[in-house]
Amino acid sequence: MDEQIRQIADRLKGLRDALELKAEEVAKDCGLTVEEYNSMEAGECDMSISILQRIAHRYGVTLDELMFGEEPKMNSYFLTRKGAGVSVERVKAYKYELLASGFKGRIADPFIVTIEPKPEGTPLYFNTHQGQEFHLVIEGRLLVNINGKELELDPGDTLYFDSGIPHGLKALDGKHVKFLAIVIQ
Repeated sequence: MDEQIRQIADRLKGLRDALELKAEEVAKDCGLTVEEYNSMEAGECDMSISILQRIAHRYGVTLDELMFGEEPKMNSYFLTRKGAGVSVERVKAYKYELLASGFKGRIADPFIVTIEPKPEGTPLYFNTHQGQEFHLVIEGRLLVNINGKELELDPGDTLYFDSGIPHGLKALDGKHVKFLAIVIQ
């Protein structure tokens, strides 16, 4: 098991234990099956940022606390230098660099996301969560499938959408893609 995923799984279990909740309660509150939640808590599966956000918001903790074990402290500004955001690589194909990890009470989560190409024919993983998203492609080409509608984004292109609609992402042309993603809940 990847060390970062194991640490997130441990924090999920610790949060649930601290709140004296059963896995069934957390799963129901967050729109997951008990099997999905137990698999996350055991570190046996990929945990999407949106699911971690949903859990964090529902139980009054920050995404930073679940992902990195640190509570944000700044409330007037937070500076992140190029390449110095707090990073998590949930799976080999996706890397997230959180750009505002130290800002307390933020209403949006900005990330630099890097997606590695997958073998041809690999199905897209679709995600849904409350809120909205903004993507700005920095390098490479990105395919975004929103409820069956495929959109190809080139560097400089932007997309804003309702993230409650099923959406999936894919790097195009056999090359990685890097983009700014701002998730607002």
